[in-house]
Amino acid sequence: MDCTMFLIASGRRITSVPHRRWRVAFAMICSCRTIYSLAKKQFASVLRSPSYVVLEVDADDDGDHRSKPSFSHVENDSLKSLVKERRLEDFHRLGGAAGLVGILASDTEAGIIGSGNDLRARREAFGSNSYPRPKPKGFFRFLYEALNDFFLLILMGCAIVSLAFGIKEHGIKEGWYDGASIFLAIILVSVVSAVSNFRQMKRFDRLSAECNNINVSVVRDGHRQDVSIADVVVGDVVFLKIGDQVPADGIFLQGHSLQIDESSMTGESHPVDIDASKNPFLTSGVKVIDGYASMLVTGVGMDTTWGEMMSTITRETSEATPLQERLEKLTSSIGKIGIVVAVLVFAVLMIRHFTGSTKDENGQPKFDKDKATASNVISAIVSIFQDAVTIIVVAIPEGLPLAVTLTLAFSMKRMMKDNAMVRMLSACETMGSVTTICTDKTGTLTLNQMKVTKFWIGNEEGGPMGSGGITPFVAPRVLSLLRQAVGLNTTGSVYRAHATAEPEISGSPTEKALLSWAVLDLGMDIGEMRRKCSVIHVEAFNSEKKRSGVLVQEEGSRATITHWKGAAEMILIRCSHYFDRNGSVRDIDAEARMKFEEVIRGMAASSLRCIAFAYKDTEAEDHLHVDREETPRLDDDGLTLLGLVGLKDPCRPEVESAIGACRRAGVAVKMITGDNVFTARAIAVECGIIGADDFDGLVVEGQEFRNYSAEERMEKVDQIRVMARSSPFDKLLMVQCLKEKGHVVAVTGDGTNDAPALKEADVGLSMGIQGTEVAKESSDIVILNDNFSTVVTVMRWGRCVFNNIQKFLQFQLTVNIAALVVNFVSAISTGEVPLTTVQLLWVNLIMDTMGALALATDKPTKELMTKLPVGRTEPLITNVMWRNLAAQAMFQIAVLLVFHFRGESIFGVSEEVNNTLIFNTFVLCQVFNEFNSRKLEKKNVFEGMHQNKLFLGIVAVTIVLQVMMVEFLRKFADTVRLDWGQWGICLGIAAFSWPIGWLVKCIPVSDTPFLEVIDHVRASFSSRIPSCL
Repeated sequence: MDCTMFLIASGRRITSVPHRRWRVAFAMICSCRTIYSLAKKQFASVLRSPSYVVLEVDADDDGDHRSKPSFSHVENDSLKSLVKERRLEDFHRLGGAAGLVGILASDTEAGIIGSGNDLRARREAFGSNSYPRPKPKGFFRFLYEALNDFFLLILMGCAIVSLAFGIKEHGIKEGWYDGASIFLAIILVSVVSAVSNFRQMKRFDRLSAECNNINVSVVRDGHRQDVSIADVVVGDVVFLKIGDQVPADGIFLQGHSLQIDESSMTGESHPVDIDASKNPFLTSGVKVIDGYASMLVTGVGMDTTWGEMMSTITRETSEATPLQERLEKLTSSIGKIGIVVAVLVFAVLMIRHFTGSTKDENGQPKFDKDKATASNVISAIVSIFQDAVTIIVVAIPEGLPLAVTLTLAFSMKRMMKDNAMVRMLSACETMGSVTTICTDKTGTLTLNQMKVTKFWIGNEEGGPMGSGGITPFVAPRVLSLLRQAVGLNTTGSVYRAHATAEPEISGSPTEKALLSWAVLDLGMDIGEMRRKCSVIHVEAFNSEKKRSGVLVQEEGSRATITHWKGAAEMILIRCSHYFDRNGSVRDIDAEARMKFEEVIRGMAASSLRCIAFAYKDTEAEDHLHVDREETPRLDDDGLTLLGLVGLKDPCRPEVESAIGACRRAGVAVKMITGDNVFTARAIAVECGIIGADDFDGLVVEGQEFRNYSAEERMEKVDQIRVMARSSPFDKLLMVQCLKEKGHVVAVTGDGTNDAPALKEADVGLSMGIQGTEVAKESSDIVILNDNFSTVVTVMRWGRCVFNNIQKFLQFQLTVNIAALVVNFVSAISTGEVPLTTVQLLWVNLIMDTMGALALATDKPTKELMTKLPVGRTEPLITNVMWRNLAAQAMFQIAVLLVFHFRGESIFGVSEEVNNTLIFNTFVLCQVFNEFNSRKLEKKNVFEGMHQNKLFLGIVAVTIVLQVMMVEFLRKFADTVRLDWGQWGICLGIAAFSWPIGWLVKCIPVSDTPFLEVIDHVRASFSSRIPSCL
């Protein structure tokens, strides 16, 4: 009210003096503008975010209404060039790692929000962590390659000539049948081949994609989780450990002793140190070889050099395996025989035709030089040439490589269901020849579900396990040091959604077991402890030293503490004192040391892994040693032992039977472990690798094996069953010795340091759960469930691959021999071939594709694991196969030649019906012989047939198509209809394949390969010739 009266009064005074009125009005306007401007600035300063991110609220489709960041202010080109070009000045100008974390709306501890909106915004702004792959071959490319076969092209040329002369001679209504039928048969054969190859390519591409699907550990919304490498986005905080592949370009946030191998990018093999100040840049595709860290992702997909490089690389899905190479040589040899026969047939038919020896249906010579025209001569030559080329097409067993591809693809698919992912095709075959398996213990022979079951402090066993049972038993100072030893010297983590929630523990099985014990039994609050203690330096676990160390400093203290954790005997030898449960420090004299060693042996004899914790108080200036190469090293002498824990990792229940299966299959199993000799021996006995009383020479330590002379190693390597306290170098040394002695070796491994042994082995098998990415990339097969029984399953499939190829080879060679002999003998004797071009192409289709599908998809049988391993140099065609195919081929040749020469008189039919009977009987013989080929040695060819529905389906389809060829496609196939009696004759004669197959399997055969016997006879005969002369 007073203010109002003042303004009114002032107004009155202003109006009384005109020149003052304008002065006051001007002052009021300026004051209002000034006040408004100041208020606006204050309001803006309240709203301004300390980061560079503008937040806007947007309702998510999935009900997530958290903030969606906008990255319109971020220059993506500058961000990706920051790491690519290693712009250290720009990095520091942006505020270092902390500044980039703010710019990308992330958090070093909690990561990104990770909601649907958040992830979408990041992918829209920066792209996804994927790259376009080169376009694979399409179906029509495969069709073109199938049609581009040299002999098929010749046949197409013959078909064109035949079509032209047929139309000229008989008119378009009747003259197009022969040429068009050949064309249609060629296209049918090519389409079926193209479809098969195209499907296998698709299958291999899917398997390749699964091989490249790597899981990485990230933190989102404060929760640590594993995501696919393709789901990583810019702003993600990713955790790295030894053996990991860096999933994207990024910046080092925090960690210790991080070293990377950039050889995949730069070609330089020396390790590169990564730190927060001098070299914080991490590029996609490089491997972590030491230390651990967290990184901030700044570039993904095609914004990385790795993405650009990988987008130009095409995975070769048609790589030739050793078996395929051997089959290609066999195909070439058989093809040469086919060409020789075809040339002979062509020469005989030409001579007989042009000398008038070939008669028509009326008994008159087909060629009369007085009446012959140029058109007749060319047509006859083309027809004869066509028959000869068809013989070559049928003779060349092109289905063999297809059969290998089919059986490998089928096996790979089934192995994936059995928890084995094949990375190298050749490994499928090689596993069938494996004579020795060198396996890890932890997670492979055992469940990898570790739990602390024993605790010793001083010379006393700790209190009861579970819910803080140890806390009142141990002095507070010792308890605090134990909590530090577990919670700070670890690569694992403990996450609680809230204070009363159950802890979620992540890390390796050992780390998870120790952290769980510390949380539940020691009452450890890892978050609080890490706030009160700072980690100064870390020495990551090393498989050579078998221990890890950490240097810490407590809040408010200048002194530092070094904590060590590792294999009990490795820690004990470095300890000079120990704590008892009351907190008193005592000397480790000879008696005390013997007591501790006895405790360690007792745990080991109970199959427990014994871990020791030790510490040392150090002055701030003396906590690190620096060697000549300026690498900091923690003090590890004169330590004080805090305690011993025993971790139980039970053997897998199925591992004993799996090892028994290997023994029956003639495959030796050797366990190579880092555990001490007592634990290793106990586990080996429990698994059945050695007997309870079998110790002499069967169990050695890595150092002992390493110190043998080369001659001693070669002498003892076969006898050794267990190698304890071994290093990756010891494993590599054993593999090299075994290979030198002629063994085919499979090796399992999960660590980065296992990579040399995995590469050296004939088959490297990495672990899918605990295996590092380096180990997986060095392996041929990934065991997805880390289970030894899966290794045995893979070996069974490897034997099945070879066995299925042998089945198909026996089947195909029977057809080849029968077709070649029948056509050759018929051409010489009558001047005609009983099987036409279309009919032979149809037989080729049945043989190459349908037969491969039927026989290459059989599952492994129990009998495969009762035989010795198949040697890599063993002949593809065994004596058993020679016996089987010779009997079937002779039966078919005899039947078809009788039909050809006497069929018309025996059955009282015309030439056309007789030729149809020959064709029909020949095809049905192959159908019945497919059953014989299922079992190379066993007489019961129907055993397990119901399990292969594909085989039964293919047989049914083949019979249906054959009926159509004979009864409905007569013009196309050059056949005539058969009555029920004639069909019965064909089926009855073809069915004789079964009793003949049964009888011939009663004939014993020699173990000496047939070809070796022939070479021996030839050499013996050659040596006798000079003496006779």
